[in-house]
Amino acid sequence: QVQLVESGGGLVQPGGSLTLSCAASRTIFSINDMGWYRQAPGKQRELVALISSSGLTNYADSVKGRFTIARDNAKNTMYLQMNSLKPEDTAVYYCNARRGFSTWWGQGTQVTVSS
Repeated sequence: QVQLVESGGGLVQPGGSLTLSCAASRTIFSINDMGWYRQAPGKQRELVALISSSGLTNYADSVKGRFTIARDNAKNTMYLQMNSLKPEDTAVYYCNARRGFSTWWGQGTQVTVSS
């Protein structure tokens, strides 16, 4: 019973920055894990970053040092700050929330990194 809506995607040049937001329809304080996934054309969906309810984070090796995941429980919003973007970061980015055996997904937002 959690609706997720992503925003902030768009076109950015290599080396640029972009911030994605994921707004939840209800409180995310009780949600154990939230994360960002991405799927490039012709490729499998992959985990980009994960954040627990306590703030513990995990990142894919490909984005470590460049991306930062955060959650604001008071605003029911999760963020992904993306810096030093590369063309290989181009993908549809999906917000994910999980609690127990339940999982919810957003509709996705397109991120295109191109000169």
